[in-house]
Amino acid sequence: MTLAGIAGKICVTWFGSIPRVIILESQLVREVLSNKYGHFVKAPQNPLTKLLAHGVASQNGERWATKRRILNPAFHIQKIKGMLPDFIHCCNELIERWEKLEGKELEIFREFQNLTADVISRTAFGSSYKEGRRLFELQGEQANLVSEALQNFYIPGFRFLPTQKNKRRKEIDREVRGILKGLIQRRENAIQAGHGNNQDLLGLLLESNNKEKNYKMTLEDLIGECKLFYFAGHETTSVLLTWTLVALSMHPAWQQTAREEVMRVVGSSSTPLTFDHLTNLKVVNMVLHEVLRLYPPVSHIIRQTSARVKLGGLHFPEGIQLVLPMIMIHHDRELWGDSVEEFRPERFSQGVSKASIYPLAFFPFGWGPRFCIGQNFAFIEAKMALAMILQRFSFCLSPSYVHAPCIKITMQPQYGVPVILNKL
Repeated sequence: MTLAGIAGKICVTWFGSIPRVIILESQLVREVLSNKYGHFVKAPQNPLTKLLAHGVASQNGERWATKRRILNPAFHIQKIKGMLPDFIHCCNELIERWEKLEGKELEIFREFQNLTADVISRTAFGSSYKEGRRLFELQGEQANLVSEALQNFYIPGFRFLPTQKNKRRKEIDREVRGILKGLIQRRENAIQAGHGNNQDLLGLLLESNNKEKNYKMTLEDLIGECKLFYFAGHETTSVLLTWTLVALSMHPAWQQTAREEVMRVVGSSSTPLTFDHLTNLKVVNMVLHEVLRLYPPVSHIIRQTSARVKLGGLHFPEGIQLVLPMIMIHHDRELWGDSVEEFRPERFSQGVSKASIYPLAFFPFGWGPRFCIGQNFAFIEAKMALAMILQRFSFCLSPSYVHAPCIKITMQPQYGVPVILNKL
């Protein structure tokens, strides 16, 4: 049922027994995400997605506010600056591996998953990808199982039946929780012994948590945040980098323009990148934003009304879920013009707010008080990796590449992305 004639771009659907309202009107999206009066809360998390990540992003009210306050110091820009050596180290290992594969076909989606997994292992937990390999293997398998289950016809209670896949999901969850529990307890023991490390995300989180007087995260809370670190921390950046290389391969002129900027701002591949270099990469910034517009990692955001509320001239009762489909808004011709389906980074040359007709037509990391806390972390990591790749390689898609974006928790290439590299 479409209500476009009454209240703009709004339509109603059902998700099982839950009524959902899909909102395509940017002004209404802004009203929901700003949540000025507190009437739009995070919708209840699907029990299956809790297996992947269950942290601050799924909380509401005072619990959310307190967790966010505890987490904020870990994602402060100055702390992220201190993690740049880890970013560079991981990227250098990637570059060294790629240099041995020049002229050969390389599956970059898998490569970027390994890269971002290594980055999050080092910056979040002070370890390496090799040490955390088992955790990533488990979470990758879990993501596939959860994605498959979410796409099937919903039968209430089916997830409790002892089917092979249901049992496997539970087995993976138990093992992941056991690994994270051991990691957290070892770090807490080190802190008590005076040997704590407060330079990585977990150390900063525990330090901030210990300073909290009114409410402290429990072990269960900490496990949930660590799962969120692992899943969201590397998934978002890996898909962003993958689609960026796809776009630059399809548009070699932009690839060359971005490379020329990197060479001009940074210099040759022997020059180490600094934070100041990254802030001056304007073309790279535009490219990444345009990729996020065309291929947002998450396709939609869901909020729920916590009380009777008026929105867009309509009254909604409590308990209605509001779906904000960013992928559709990012591809709305009325907002972005006739070139909406084209790769045109220049639309972001004057900044995000002026890229479209309406300022809030672009929100890949959310917006308002609940914007993604890891936004700066992900974007700086992506800029670093892309700049270092552009310094050293030109690249093109393999003839075997099939363009097939699909939603699998995040927006992923269904058949992978085979790329051919050429060393500069």
